[in-house]
Amino acid sequence: MNPSDSSNLRIAPDVRLGQNVLMAAFVNLYGCEIGDDVKIGTFVEIQKNAKIGRRCKISSHTFICEGVTLEDEVFVGHNVTFTNDRYPRATNGDGQLQTQADWQCIPTLVKRGASIGSGATLLCGITVGRNALVGAGSMVTKNVPDHAVVAGNPARIVKFLKPQR
Repeated sequence: MNPSDSSNLRIAPDVRLGQNVLMAAFVNLYGCEIGDDVKIGTFVEIQKNAKIGRRCKISSHTFICEGVTLEDEVFVGHNVTFTNDRYPRATNGDGQLQTQADWQCIPTLVKRGASIGSGATLLCGITVGRNALVGAGSMVTKNVPDHAVVAGNPARIVKFLKPQR
């Protein structure tokens, strides 16, 4: 779907949108960068300073927060959650609602060709390696090596896949 075809899309003017991006209804994008030929499912939010490479598929109900980078050809299953703060709080030490100045965004990188299974949660500050596979429902707390299959809570290496390219 072209963004101009639906009133159910929230695409902020600061979004850098590639060519041939397909989006379902109820997508919320602001301050992010989306590469060419990306498919985004319904009820997906992608926040400012997130970067999505080319030919990625992001399934429904997924949350991609500030600081997340997906390289090219990454698959993200349904209901995947990324985090960007190790110690989230609503208020600062004075009891006031936190502002941007009260916390540090910790980046996460998902390398080319990786796949994240449905329902997975990825804590911030990690790298998911090239062509790695994260099992559905996994809690990823550490770096995932290239070509590794991880699963569980916390996610642990199950096996390694043969390099694809």
